[in-house]
Formats: sequence, structure tokens, C-alpha cells
Amino acid sequence: MSALRLRAERGLVSAVGGVLVAFLALPVLALVLGIGADDFRAGLRHPLVWPALRLSLLTTTVSLVVVVVLGTPLAWSLARAKGPLARAVETAVQLPIVIPPAVAGVALLLAFGRRGWLAGWLYPEGYGVTFTTTAVVIAEVFVSAPFFVQAATSAFRRIDPTLLVVARSFGAAPLRVLLRIALPLAAPGLAAGAAMSWARSLGEFGATLMFAGNLEGRTQTLPLAIYTALESDTRAAQALSIVLVVVAFALLLVVRAILRRSTERQDVLP
Repeated sequence: MSALRLRAERGLVSAVGGVLVAFLALPVLALVLGIGADDFRAGLRHPLVWPALRLSLLTTTVSLVVVVVLGTPLAWSLARAKGPLARAVETAVQLPIVIPPAVAGVALLLAFGRRGWLAGWLYPEGYGVTFTTTAVVIAEVFVSAPFFVQAATSAFRRIDPTLLVVARSFGAAPLRVLLRIALPLAAPGLAAGAAMSWARSLGEFGATLMFAGNLEGRTQTLPLAIYTALESDTRAAQALSIVLVVVAFALLLVVRAILRRSTERQDVLP
């Protein structure tokens, strides 16, 4: 094959791929470059912005703690387990990733709502968790947990099993093996999974709207504030959208840096 033809084919492949890159980049550029600095600052001064920001930081932090505390032991168990039951559990845990947000919201209502399956046990006095800040946390945990569990399970599976066998042969209990060996070795993967889980909960919209509502100061997170502001003040909606894009981009850079350092460390180890 001639060098000219080789360059032409490479250029064609790059051009075809560039169409998709342009399609993905143009909306983000329009969002970021379509507002001036003064309008951006004015949008951030909208009364919806800071209550929604505080609520989002609170709920996403709580949901991340819940996901990490409960998801780490689950991921460790899935990484060590074999057989059809383990595969079925792992598939079930990943199901919220592909469930449409509206369906997730309806499912949460039917499970935890005032007339849901667990209503008689959870709310004997008639209190309901729906349309409260707690409902926001529940919705965020539901949609974000699979991202952490999936990443943590993969990180635990990459650990050399010989290290675990040696530790057990020296008398280390299973819990000690997890805390002293598995967690430090899998820490980069766990951190990356936690970052992706937090980003997913920060951007959650559909399930929160269906299950928790859109009450300012109680359940109105940043995505819901964007939805509300779009009806009256596009500057506020655009300013909040830019904030979320910047946060998401920063998180992606952090995740890529963590994974790159983890790969480099594994390449150095004998």
C-alpha cells in the first residue's frame, strides 16, 4: 500500500470520527460560550441557585457515604464469589444504570412511598419519606450505587490473589485481609468509582423529581433548579449548567489521573 493511500485512509477515518466529536462538542461550546461574564454572575445571583447548591452538596455527600459504606463490602463479596448466584446479584446491582430515570422514580414510590410495599413497616404513624430531603438521598443512592460497586468490584478483581492467599496463610482473618491488604491495593479504583458515583448523584434529575418532588430548599437540587429557572431566567439555568459541566469535567480529569497512576504503578511492580 502506498504512503499516499495510507495517509488518505487515515484522514478519512479521522474525518468520520471528527463528525461525532464535533456533534458532542458543539452543544457544550454553545452552553459555555453563549453567555457573557456579567450574565453569568447575574445568573448565579438568582434566588434558586444557592439553596439548590447547598442541598445538592449535602445530599450527594450523604449518598456517597452510604454508597461507599454499603457498596465496598458488596463489591468485595462479588469479586471473591463465583457461580450463577453471584452473577445474578451483580447484574441486579447494575440494573439501575439502564433503567430510565422516570421508571426509577416510580419504582421508588412503589417501594418506599406512603402507599408502597414497606409503608406499613416504615410509616406506622402515617409519616412518609416522599417529598423530603431524605427522599432525595434515597433516589441518589439508587441511581449512583451501581457505578461505585461496578468500579470497586473490578478493582478488587485486579488484586493478585496470591497476596490474599499468603495473608490468610499467616493467620490473617478475612476482615483483616480486606482492611489491611485489599482496600489499600484497590484504593485507586475505589476512588475513581466514588468520583463517578458522586457525579451521577449530582446530576440526578428524573428519579428525584418523581420520588422527592421539586420543593425549593427541601428537594430542589441543582438539576431541578436548572429545570425551574429555565422557565423564567435562562441566565440562571445556563450559569448553573456551566457549573455542573465544569464539575463533571474536573471529575473526569481526576478519575483519568487516578486510573493512569494506578496503571503506571502496576507496570512498575514486578
